[in-house]
Amino acid sequence: QLQASGGGLVQAGGSLRLSCAASGFTFVDYAIAWFRQAPGKEREGVSCITATDNSTYYSDSVKGRFTISSDNTKNTVYLQMNSLKPEDTAVYYCAAIRDRCIVIVHTYRFDYRYLEVWGQGTLVTVSS
Repeated sequence: QLQASGGGLVQAGGSLRLSCAASGFTFVDYAIAWFRQAPGKEREGVSCITATDNSTYYSDSVKGRFTISSDNTKNTVYLQMNSLKPEDTAVYYCAAIRDRCIVIVHTYRFDYRYLEVWGQGTLVTVSS
């Protein structure tokens, strides 16, 4: 299972760090991704990291502002979010799949329906 945490209320331009703690599966065999869903919008992929080689992917909307990282000793993935904008407001979810990010992004088109394990969401609210 996955446990997401770290959401909260922050002003525009501020920072937050989300955490996703994994248990019950072999962490290094999986890629971990962050998705977000704003009210009335589709769930979209934000970032992904492959645990075996730390390869990463970012959506254009967060590239240069968000950084994903993995601590394999703690089975935890982090999403450092800087220069937050009001349009980043959403419920953020972490999810896992037994594959690599390059497959999730290019073969599955970063479609959330292919992810196998989901954590509960954590709400991020960015005020203007």
